[in-house]
Amino acid sequence: MCLGVGLFAFILFGTLCFLDLYVYFLHQIKEVFFHYFFRYSFSSHLASSYISFCPITIRTRRRVKQLKMRKVDLCLSSEGAEVILATSSDEKHPPENMIDGNPETFWTTTGMFPQEFIICFHKHVRIERLVIQSYFVRTLRIEKSTSKEPVDFEQWIERDLVHTEGQLQNEEIMAHDGHATYLRFIITSAFDHFAAVYSISAEGMAV
Repeated sequence: MCLGVGLFAFILFGTLCFLDLYVYFLHQIKEVFFHYFFRYSFSSHLASSYISFCPITIRTRRRVKQLKMRKVDLCLSSEGAEVILATSSDEKHPPENMIDGNPETFWTTTGMFPQEFIICFHKHVRIERLVIQSYFVRTLRIEKSTSKEPVDFEQWIERDLVHTEGQLQNEEIMAHDGHATYLRFIITSAFDHFAAVYSISAEGMAV
């Protein structure tokens, strides 16, 4: 009887010891797991995420820079250009037609020469190439200003255009020192009593 009780007590004591060691062992595993997971795995995950994100960020910044530096037609109304002055205005052929991007529309002069118009960019731009599509224009002078207001114009370009019977004049000008906020176009003479300007294109970029 005593032997049986002693044996039972021994088995119970051993089981409790085993359970205590088992719980301690689990606790140690948990501590090691959380230590390495948060210190290494989580930080490694952040590092790998950051590394993988950096090239995307760099590419995005380069793309934004390229977009900012892209060459556009600065004289389009869709790019923010505006005709703020014109010495002639016909309801059917207003000055806004020169910058609307439509090759079928045009601005026509009404009256004697010289005739002029001013284009405002509403920003500082650098023009590299000008293309003027017109009809019956003989002499064209272009002035530019870098002021915030349409003042202090300086003479920039002057051209004698060739008369093209039955087709548009297409005058292309490679511009130098093309920094401007305003352009003034002055038609000093024409091949007829009237002249027309179909489009003004200024290839360049905002600066």
